[in-house]
Amino acid sequence: MQTATPKSASAELLDAYEWDSEADFVISALSVRVGGAETQRQPVRMPHRVCAALLLHSEARGSRPHLLFTRDASPRGVGFVTREPLPLSHGGIVTLSDPTGRVLSVACTVLRFREAAPGWFEGALCFNRAQPAFRDPQVEPDRP
Repeated sequence: MQTATPKSASAELLDAYEWDSEADFVISALSVRVGGAETQRQPVRMPHRVCAALLLHSEARGSRPHLLFTRDASPRGVGFVTREPLPLSHGGIVTLSDPTGRVLSVACTVLRFREAAPGWFEGALCFNRAQPAFRDPQVEPDRP
C-alpha cells in the first residue's frame, strides 16, 4: 500500500521530528564497519537520510509512532537507526519522504533489528510492495 497525501496526520508528525546529530554518527560508524560489503547488497540501496515514523499494527490504537532515521533505501525496503527497540517480523505503516520530497505511507515489515551501539539500534524494513520512487536511476536506468 502506498499513498501520497498533501498533509496527513503521519506527515504532520514528520514535521515535528528533527534529525538527531547522533544518528549521523551511528550511521557513519555502521558504514565503516560494513565497508566494501555494503556495495554488494541486492537490490542496490541508495543513500537516503530522512526522519520516518513507523506505526506497528501490533501496538495499541493511539500509540505514538516510532521515530526512525533512515540511512539508505531501495524499491524493496529501507535501512534505519533508532533509539527504540522494535519487534522483529511485525508489520506496520512507515511514513517517510521519497527522494523528491513527496511524503509516502507504505505497508512494511520489520525485517532485521539489532543493537548497534549503546542506546542505538539498527534495522531494516521490507516494503510489502516495491516502491519505484526509491530506485536509483544511476544504477537502474529506465528501461524502454
